[in-house]
Amino acid sequence: MSGAYLLKRLLWALPTLFGVAVVVFVLLRVVPGDPIAMMLPPGARAEDIARLRQLYGLDASIPQQFAVWLAQVVHGNFGTSISLRENVVSLVLGKLPATLELVACAMLIACVLGLLLAITAVYFSGRWPDKTIDGVTAVGLGIPDFLWGLLFVLLLGVVFPVLPISGRLDPGVAFEPRTDFYLLEAIITGQLGVALALLKHLALPAGALALPLAAGIARVLKSSLLECMQQDYVTLVRVKGYSRARVLWRVALPNALIPAVTLTGVQFTFLVGGTVLIEYIFAYPGIGNLAIGAVIQRDLPLLQGLILTFALLFIITNLLVDLSYALLNPKVRQA
Repeated sequence: MSGAYLLKRLLWALPTLFGVAVVVFVLLRVVPGDPIAMMLPPGARAEDIARLRQLYGLDASIPQQFAVWLAQVVHGNFGTSISLRENVVSLVLGKLPATLELVACAMLIACVLGLLLAITAVYFSGRWPDKTIDGVTAVGLGIPDFLWGLLFVLLLGVVFPVLPISGRLDPGVAFEPRTDFYLLEAIITGQLGVALALLKHLALPAGALALPLAAGIARVLKSSLLECMQQDYVTLVRVKGYSRARVLWRVALPNALIPAVTLTGVQFTFLVGGTVLIEYIFAYPGIGNLAIGAVIQRDLPLLQGLILTFALLFIITNLLVDLSYALLNPKVRQA
């Protein structure tokens, strides 16, 4: 994979983001509902409504609004939130670290769990652990993340209250963060008590996000491992006296990872999208919860900023998947 290819991918990101911006901008303005009317109490005067529409630039035509908005975006200004009266960039950057920590924990859980399930199923291929894992992954794939979240809230938050079901950190925990990456900062600064408290709040929402992905990874990785185990190079290694476990971990697994890595990269963006409902269910203060509020309030500037953030994360993830694919596949790396 050459540097020219990476540069080409980066350049293609610009028209992609522009296309997303155009579609989102137009759609948000043609759907029913007036964000200005939602800001004012019932019976507000027409003059007040017109004044606010002019203040937020909603009195111009859609092409004029888009031209003004795009000129501001080029200079890093995404406007002011209609409902929260704060700068959109500040709002998004303030909530994004919480979502990234949630997604990172969910991804870690999904990868580890999916890997262990796949390895176990292949090691005991055709026996009861294999069949049990097939049933478990079927359940994991059949139940969406938000339903796992509701089940966790009911079982582990209400019936057996063993873990917190809302917020990011208990108010009683003494922690003065310098950044919005609370978990990362707590680990780096050695505040293990704070890190443990943060992980307790992350456990249920991250677990709910991770289970469907873990099931998908286990299915794909198991299929890829079984295919690799039938290859001649694996047979040769086994003839040399390698144990089945060593063949799985040292020989078959590196070659079987490529499809799983591709799936994981694609699903990462779905994880970010899944945080919208999960954060709302667990009252977790990330961009997903922020997006729910923006939709309810018809906060157009904030919605535009959030959707472009999701699109940018999608593009970055795809680029990282390509890089990891090249690292795992020498043929692609040499191309």
